[in-house]
This record gives sequence, C-alpha cells and structure tokens, in this order.
Amino acid sequence: MARISTYTVVPKLPRKLAALTTISNNLWWCWDPEAIELLYRMDRDLWDETNQNPKRMLGQISQERLEELARDDSFLAHLKRVAESLDQYMQGSTWRHDKDPKVPKGFRVAYLSAEFGLHESVSIYSGGLGVLAGDYLKAASDVGIPMVAIGLLYREGYFRQYLNADGWQQEQYPENDFYRMPIEIVRDKTGEPVIIEVDYPERPVKARIWKCQVGRVPLYLLDCDFPENHENDREITGQLYGGDRDMRIRQEIMLGMGGIRALRALRIQPTTYHMNEGHSAFMTVERIRDLMRREPLNFDQAVDAVRAGSMFTSHTPVPAGNDMFEPSMMQRYFSQYVKDVGITMDQLLALGRQTPHDRHEPFCVTVLALKLSVASNGVSQLHGQVARDMWTRTWPGLPKDEVPITAITNGVHTRFWISRDLAGLYDRYLGPAWVLNPHEQATWDRIDEIPDTELWRTHERRRERLVNFARRRLSKQLRHRGAPYGEIVASAEALDPEALTIGFARRFATYKRANLFLLDPERIKRILTQESRPVQFIIAGKAHPADTQGKEIIRNIVHFAREPGLRSHIVFIEDYDINVARYMVQGVDCWLNTPRRPMEASGTSGMKAAANGALNISIPDGWWCEAEKLGENGWSIGRGETYDNTNEQDVVESETLYEILEKESVPMFYKRTAGGVPREWVRRMKTAIRTICPRFSSNRMLLEYAERFYIPFSKRRNDLRANDRVRALALTAWKQKVQRCWSKVHFAGVESGPMEGLPFGSHLQVTAEVCLDELTSDDVVVEIYYGDIDRRDQISNGKTVATECTKKLHDNVYRFEGAILCDKTGQQGFTVRVIPSHEDLGHRHETGLITWA
Repeated sequence: MARISTYTVVPKLPRKLAALTTISNNLWWCWDPEAIELLYRMDRDLWDETNQNPKRMLGQISQERLEELARDDSFLAHLKRVAESLDQYMQGSTWRHDKDPKVPKGFRVAYLSAEFGLHESVSIYSGGLGVLAGDYLKAASDVGIPMVAIGLLYREGYFRQYLNADGWQQEQYPENDFYRMPIEIVRDKTGEPVIIEVDYPERPVKARIWKCQVGRVPLYLLDCDFPENHENDREITGQLYGGDRDMRIRQEIMLGMGGIRALRALRIQPTTYHMNEGHSAFMTVERIRDLMRREPLNFDQAVDAVRAGSMFTSHTPVPAGNDMFEPSMMQRYFSQYVKDVGITMDQLLALGRQTPHDRHEPFCVTVLALKLSVASNGVSQLHGQVARDMWTRTWPGLPKDEVPITAITNGVHTRFWISRDLAGLYDRYLGPAWVLNPHEQATWDRIDEIPDTELWRTHERRRERLVNFARRRLSKQLRHRGAPYGEIVASAEALDPEALTIGFARRFATYKRANLFLLDPERIKRILTQESRPVQFIIAGKAHPADTQGKEIIRNIVHFAREPGLRSHIVFIEDYDINVARYMVQGVDCWLNTPRRPMEASGTSGMKAAANGALNISIPDGWWCEAEKLGENGWSIGRGETYDNTNEQDVVESETLYEILEKESVPMFYKRTAGGVPREWVRRMKTAIRTICPRFSSNRMLLEYAERFYIPFSKRRNDLRANDRVRALALTAWKQKVQRCWSKVHFAGVESGPMEGLPFGSHLQVTAEVCLDELTSDDVVVEIYYGDIDRRDQISNGKTVATECTKKLHDNVYRFEGAILCDKTGQQGFTVRVIPSHEDLGHRHETGLITWA
C-alpha cells in the first residue's frame, strides 16, 4: 500500500476575526453566556449540527459567511467584548494564594481521572464521574487554584446510543476527530510533538500529549492511537471502559504511570497528586520508581515520600466499580517493575490487598490508592460512612468510624448548568455574586427578591424549550428506526408544555431502579393521565454495553410508553449526553432519583436541577441525605430504611413515590392563584435554590479540598523534603522501628476504680501498664476507648480519652493513667488501646497498627 503523508488544514479567518481561534481553543466559552451567544450567532444551524463545537464549526463555515461577519460591526463589537473578557479572565486570579503565606511555595495540584465531562464537543466521558471531573476543572479555573489535569484521549470515547424498533439499546462507536476538537497537540521547542514512552510486557508504548485548555486549567490527554505504535497498542486509548480486564489494566497503567511521565516531560512539578477514583492509582508506583532513580532513597523511603503528596477520592460503593486484577496479571505487567525497585512481587501485591498476606486476594487499585495516600475521601457524608465500612479490613482492629476515610460532598458548576433565561434573572436580582461567589450563602439569600410571577414565567419558558427539544429528538429517533409516517407526525404533539414534568436521567445500572415508578402500571397510568392534572416523564440514560438487565429496563420503559394513551406522557430520549442533561435539568419541574440505598455515592444531577428551581423527589441516598435537611426543597421517598428483602423494598418505596405524587407534588403544582402562579410550588422552588446552590457548589467543594487537603499536605510535603529529606528519612526509620517492635507490644495489665453505681458527673479512673519492647512512651499514645454496649457486648459509638504516661516501670513497661467522665447514665463499657504516634504522620492511623487490651 502506498505511504500516506498527512497534512493539516486550518480555517482561513479574516484578520478581524482572528480572536475566534483563541476563543474556540479555550473551553471557557462553554460557561460564558456571552461567548456562547457569539458562537451561536455565527451560524445557528451549523452550531447545532457540529454538536456545539466551535473549532469544528470554524472549519466548516463558508468563507462567504466569514467575510460577511468581518463586515458586521455588531458582531465585531460582540467579538471584541468576548475576547476582552477571556483575556481579563486568564490574567486574573480570585484565589488567595497570591498573598497568603500559608500557601506553600510552588503549590500546584495534579488531578488525574479516567474521564472528563467538560462539554458534549469533547467526548471523553461516560457519566457522573466524568461530569464531576469536568465541573471540578471549571471551578478550579474560576477560583484560580493552580491545577493541571491528566487523562486519556479516547479515539472512540464512550459509545453513542440508539434504540431499535423493539426498544433494545444498540451501540455505535463514532471516532473522535482530534483535529476538529477544542484541543491541540503539545509540541516541543523544535515544533515536534512531545511523546512519552511507557513500558509494557511486549514492548514500550508511545503516547502523544494533547492539551485541552479549560479556562486557566490545562488538561493534558494521552493518545496512543498513531502509527508509531503497534496496532494492538493503539487500542489502549481506543474506547472509554471498553475491552476486557487486560485492556483495563493497560489503560490504567497508561493513565497512572504514563500520566506521571507526561508531567515530567512537560517539566511540571505538582506538590499534590489527586487521584479521582482508583483508575489512576498506578501513578503512585511510578512516582516511587521515579524517586528512587533520582534520589538515594530505598523503597520504604520512597513510599513514604509518595504518600505524603498523594490523595484519593473514591466515587463508588459498588464493588464492581473498584477494579481488581488477579496476581497472575500483576505478575505479567509488573515483573520488571519489582526488579527495578528491589522488592518482591508479594511486597507489591500487599499494597493492593486488604489482607496483605492472603495470596488468593486479587490486587485492588482502590486499596493501593488508600494505602499510598495521606488522605482519602468519599463524595457525600453517607458515602464516607459506606466507604469506611467497605474498606475497614485495610486497617485491621480499627473501629469502623475511625477508618481514615473522610468525606467531601460533591458540587456542581452552577454557571455551566444554569439556563440562560434564569441566569439573566439571577443577574438582575442577585447581582454578579452568583457568578463570583456561588458558594456563599449570602449570595442566595436574596432569592426571595425575585417576584414569584417572574420566576415562574421564566421556568415555564424553560419547560417549553425542553418539550420542544424532546419532540425534535423523538421525531429524529422515530425516523432513524423507520417508524410509520403517522407516528412521526404524532411525535410533534408528544408531551404538554404546561404539564407537570418529571425528569429521570442517569446510567441505567440496575441499582438505580429506573423502572421503580412502573411497579404498579395501572396506578402510574392514573397519575399520568388525569385530565385536569396531567403528569409526564422525560427519561434518558445509557446501559453499559454488557449490562443486559439495564438494557431490559430501557426496553420495558419504551414498551410501556407505547401503550394507548401514554405516548404523549412518557418520552425516552436516546443518546444521553451533556447537551441532553442541560435541557433536562433546566426544564423539568421535578427530578426523580430512585437508587437502592446506600449504593448512590453522591449523585449530582439533582443538584443541577435544583439550581434551576426543580424540586427533587429522591431516595435519601448520597447527597440528598444532606440536602433534604436544609428545608422544604423536595420530597424524600422513605426515611432511609434498610431492607433484607429487595423486592419488599421496591414495593414499599414505589408505593411511597405514588403517595408523594398523588397527595403532594401533583396537587401543589396545579394549585394556582390569580395569574396562574402556583405560589406554594414557587416558594419551594426558592427554598431549593437558596438551600442547595451554595452548599452544593463546585466552588465550595474545591475550596474544601484546598483548605482541608491540598494546602496543609503540600506544606507538610515540602517540610518533609527540606534539608535533603531529613525529617522524611527520620519518619521512615521510625516507622521501620515500630513495625519491627509492634508484635511484642502488649498490655501487662489494666486496672480501674469501682465500676458499679458511679454517680453522674464523676470520673472512672483507669490505669494501664504497657510493654513497649524497644519503643518508648513518646512513640505511642495510649487511649481509653469507651461508649455504649450493644447486644453483642461490643462498644458502639465509641469515644476516646488520652492517658498520660506517669512512670516507667521495668523491662520497658510503662504506666499510663487516665479517667472517663461519667456523663451518661446506664451501662457503659471501656477498653484500652495503644497506637503508634509521631508528629510527622499524615494521619494518626497511617501505620495501620493498633493493639487492644
């Protein structure tokens, strides 16, 4: 076959339109309404046809239209305003790191994620995890926190969905055209592409680096799909979540280990590395090897150094979402690695096992991330509890509530998800604060200043736009399926722009129970088809290509929607993406969420809907457990009860959903005052906006990460690295001593004062004698652990009281004394424990060691 030479063609823009190139190459435009309007007015039909991709649109728009725009003074003035806004945005910084001495020198965060949902024109995301990562980068850009992100650039991204005539999900995998996406390949000073190499068993694999500029934050994406790689290796960045387990580990090696090599090639030196889910966990082992090559560190010292600068966020309580690899697979991919760092394969496998010496336990990247991070968190308060329960074996002997996994609840990028209509309303009544400080409560306390009628009319316009959008999509879907002409014509009348509209859109995993509302078909039919109070559902979402149960749920919904009298009340929108999500969260009256608790880690779609004034109807799971307590901003399906029988749970919770619709939501929506405004409904809309917007803002989320993790841990890392790592090396040596001695640490005796009939407010004195082997009292903390006694004679809801070393006895036995305040009546219990203690530990349970009396 003839050799093909490639060349690249770029749009020929008139000189007056040159700024369009800069604007189209920075995704800042996608959350700036005036920039979106500028691009939209260039060619409205082409804007929609190109999936709102400005770079692609510039490559397809006619030269005649460009010349026409170059002569349009109104357009040129608009272009100048947007270009100046972008320039001011890029030059400015709203965060305090410019002047705050608490922020360490060189502070920079590296954020690694397998997917980023930034905008529909950058198709490298599948669902909530990616969209959260996209909102995170937008917030980092707005706040001004120095951040760099790392991901993979998938040739086919995630699949595109369509349904066949029977309603069964089909998948398409159209290729991304990188040269027509808002990304650019990274080149060195000579103009050549920057290329890294990652070692695999068969051969090294090369990766190009592309940059997607997200406001002030650069996102670097690794791409293996080019001719210099073997055909099989090009598939590493072929599909998001495609392929088998072997492909998964190959992708995660490229993301984690390749990501670190990319940062090194770009000469970027972060102070904190943030793993967004376990897919990027192999970045820790690459950093260990890199440190050992560059500095005279042994493996244990490098582990401690890497841990000091790493943190991890878990996003799923579903076991299948935590990737595990068999020891044989790890042997295949990491046999050379263990030789490079001078350890055994068992030592490496132990880092990814909850029970390190269990040779049958697979290697879990989540466990690796937990063990090699100074801080770990779930993405809602409930998820933090669930994660502590899931991973408690990683810290044997530790009470579940002390497992070092905390929680930072997710948030959403308000400006990106707010409709333009509502944004105008916020501008008038809330001022610029809702854009600049969306996380501050005072910003949203002014929501009551918006007249009820004005808010309601704005919302009605959004609902009408959603209905029109759904009709267009439905018509397109029917034509694609070859539906009868009459059915296509009838689609123009589907849905009612004035009816109560409920949205449900998410992955069709079975635990999300998208079909819960169908459990009693006749009852839901009655709810939907009341002549004076109609209700309608707009539904969207994808099932994983291998999830036949999820596909069956979609099929059942589609078949139900075809029943007589229901076609105008239920619409399923195919190919759920960010564009569909925007229309839905901006236009629905209620947002429905029905996961089987506690399997929803957080959920962010309801936050986006609430920011647009929608009321949530949700199982109290994930974020909603926190939101529902803030005021009358929606309805909860149950009170978070647990069930042994899932069928019983489905029946009870579906009945509760019907009750909410029949007795509360529907009557309230249709109870109108003069002028046709549902005053009570609007009051709840305002409550939802006031209570949910600040608390669940991505700015709040990002600042919480910065204040709790990024800044203190970057400072600690820098302190440990100072003076040739003298403190870090001392800490590692101390840990090794503790590990060596700990098996001999034990209690020689525990005594207390009288334990019956203690008066309320008195103290129970406790004395413990502890043998510490070669350790001293300065190496440990001895605590009294006390609390209520449950029916298994175990302490529940335990509290701790520190003791004081009062005397060294003989043979390294030390006496510790303390007292319990008797501030609660009834039967209580106590025990005593000893844990290692050092001022430079990242958290008190970092060693994973504990001995109980």
